[in-house]
Amino acid sequence: MNLNVNVGGIDKIARISVGVLLIILAIMGIGSPWTWIGIVPLVTGLAGRCPAYSIFGINTCGIEKK
Repeated sequence: MNLNVNVGGIDKIARISVGVLLIILAIMGIGSPWTWIGIVPLVTGLAGRCPAYSIFGINTCGIEKK
């Protein structure tokens, strides 16, 4: 398991779901151009790593660093 992972479980599912929803809205032309920001939660959810979480020391995956 990759120790750089800091996004887990429910957080990952939520990120992917919100990301997909926002991208679908952007493709359909619903909302503002800001709906393309959905790429960020989608990528961080799929990768399991959030740079902002690293900066603030947040870890939702339940793996403790040694």
